[in-house]
Amino acid sequence: MAAAAAASIRERQTVALKRMLNFNVPHVKNSTGEPVWKVLIYDRFGQDIISPLLSVKELRDMGITLHLLLHSDRDPIPDVPAVYFVMPSEENIDRMCQVFDQYLNFITLEDDMFVLCNQNKELVSYRAINRPDITDTEMETVMDTIVDSLFCFFVTLGAVPIIRCSRGTAAEMVAVKLDKKLRENLRDARNSLFTGDTLGAGQFSFQRPLLVLVDRNIDLATPLHHTWTYQALVHDVLDFHLNRVNLEESSGVENSPAGARPKRKNKKSYDLTPVDKFWQKHKGSPFPEVAESVQQELESYRAQEDEVKRLKSIMGLEGEDEGAISMLSDNTAKLTSAVSSLPELLEKKRLIDLHTNVATAVLEHIKARKLDVYFEYEEKIMSKTTLDKSLLDIISDPDAGTPEDKMRLFLIYYISAQQAPSEADLEQYKKALTDAGCNLNPLQYIKQWKAFAKMASAPASYGNSTTKSMGLLSRVMNTGSQFVMEGVKNLVLKQQNLPVTRILDNLMEMKSNPETDDYRYFDPKMLRGNDSSVPRNKNPFQEAIVFVVGGGNYIEYQNLVDYIKGKQGKHILYGCSELFNATQFIKQLSQLGQK
Repeated sequence: MAAAAAASIRERQTVALKRMLNFNVPHVKNSTGEPVWKVLIYDRFGQDIISPLLSVKELRDMGITLHLLLHSDRDPIPDVPAVYFVMPSEENIDRMCQVFDQYLNFITLEDDMFVLCNQNKELVSYRAINRPDITDTEMETVMDTIVDSLFCFFVTLGAVPIIRCSRGTAAEMVAVKLDKKLRENLRDARNSLFTGDTLGAGQFSFQRPLLVLVDRNIDLATPLHHTWTYQALVHDVLDFHLNRVNLEESSGVENSPAGARPKRKNKKSYDLTPVDKFWQKHKGSPFPEVAESVQQELESYRAQEDEVKRLKSIMGLEGEDEGAISMLSDNTAKLTSAVSSLPELLEKKRLIDLHTNVATAVLEHIKARKLDVYFEYEEKIMSKTTLDKSLLDIISDPDAGTPEDKMRLFLIYYISAQQAPSEADLEQYKKALTDAGCNLNPLQYIKQWKAFAKMASAPASYGNSTTKSMGLLSRVMNTGSQFVMEGVKNLVLKQQNLPVTRILDNLMEMKSNPETDDYRYFDPKMLRGNDSSVPRNKNPFQEAIVFVVGGGNYIEYQNLVDYIKGKQGKHILYGCSELFNATQFIKQLSQLGQK
């Protein structure tokens, strides 16, 4: 009896193990055909369980070609399934999290925009790359992290790019490493991720794309710039993260025995996604246009609201929860036509409410901080237009903006100036900034950066004046509007290419320009890597990816989107190592400027 019981427990455990190794499907002994080839990775606990039960030959019969210890050093084995048999310890899980075998290690925020990481983004931040005390080993780690994610991006895209980059920058280090990684993968024909079925018929199938790697240091003014388009404003002034905006809404004054309490804030979250037609249409529009469009949508909905009430009464649904109504399907409804139009109307109402709330929150910031004044003034500075008001006046005006707004404005002035202000003038500005409550650390860093950049090249140029004021907005908004835009300037944008867009244009259209003529050229498909700035391909590119090493922003993204609209049949994608708004960027500059 004892022997039989022993055999059965052994058999049972063996069957359970074989089932696990067969991806949790019962293992059939005499099944024809080859097993699925796979790798088995175990820790010491797992090894101890398996070794008395299954021999190496039995493992091979199960399709296990390789068995390894979890904590041993090993090279990645692409496109081979793996079975992990380990204790669920923290150490083991951390180790498993380092295995990227799906090649999906990047975050797509838009059809044409991606960012490398969200967790641990400080590891690849502008500050991490530009720290004066960074060691070579630390820099290698940062570059490898960026390259691994970019490699994943191109595997997913199914295309091997032609790479261009500026010399002597972090972007060049990324280019060299990425070229090597792509080259090594292509050389291993059996395991290459860029052959056969992986490609699919994506939009990049007929011609290889151009990858332009640029360094954040070519343009530090744009990430500090106050903006005027909807998506960029939401990112600048609200809590907007991975396409979700979090708003604080006050719920009025509470009465209690102890007297009136201050308003309690309710937190609300909204997802701004491709399904939201209003967002897709207006995320790149100037804010006054957005406010007007929300108002028009609201008025057209009100005209249909009576129709909604009529439909509800026909269906006997007065007072019902809207969510419950939108769940109704044709067969439960009393009137098919009523049901088909009602959910559509309710969805329209939901989006109008959402954008009314978001746009109102943005408008509060514009009015409280005079962001229209900042935006217009910075545009003039960046485009070298005559200024109608002294910079010192704005910095000293207690009603114009937060200390951070003033610091952003002054840094843009300092970065864009052909000639840095004299020491005497600078002292006067510093005093005004300090009096306004500004932390001067970011300026400390920008001073060092400018001195260094001056040796390397001239300041970035931002084209000619890009805004035109159409007078105040009060006339745009009728009196019944949700948005009281009194006193806010109706600024209209004129398309001007920012430095990143200009660099892309030169390289995509194969234009000769001193700014990009010495950019390095890499073709990972060429057998021998050659260090050259001479492109072999002389034809303009149809598709391109611009990737900013050191962080990007929605202003740059929107500028590229607007640029490509005028180029029929061409596509571009914008990517960055991290996505930051001006507040987050100033914080990094401040840390770099600390003595």
